[in-house]
Amino acid sequence: MSIFSASVAANTKDVDSQFDYEGFTRDYFSAWKATQAPNATKADLESYLSFLTDDIGYQHLPYSNNDVRAADGKAQMRKGMSYYLGVHTEYEATLTKSSYGHNVITLEYSTDAKGIHPDNGQIISNSYTSLEVLEIDNGKVSVIRHYSD
Repeated sequence: MSIFSASVAANTKDVDSQFDYEGFTRDYFSAWKATQAPNATKADLESYLSFLTDDIGYQHLPYSNNDVRAADGKAQMRKGMSYYLGVHTEYEATLTKSSYGHNVITLEYSTDAKGIHPDNGQIISNSYTSLEVLEIDNGKVSVIRHYSD
């Protein structure tokens, strides 16, 4: 290994070991859950968005298959999430497993949700398990890959 490679590896390890993965995971999941609650507010949404980079990339198969970071990624998230803000009449999510390291956090959680769909007024009721892979860049989420049943 060259001196440069050793230096970069040491710096990456130092940054990684200084990041509070457990605290970030707890706070991130709590902020996200608040955006799904029946009484969710724009303040809840902004609190959640504060965990994301401005150029966040988001992938949610099969709905969105592109995980490329976009200059207006956070603005797109704000617009999409604002449309669905407060549609749930009941909501519960439980974090069942998480892991982290090397600037990545994985979250596995179960969700039970009921509400009224804003497009058609139909009653919705869902129970599912999700896995999210979060890439971290300078202490913020830069890419979200969401997988669910």
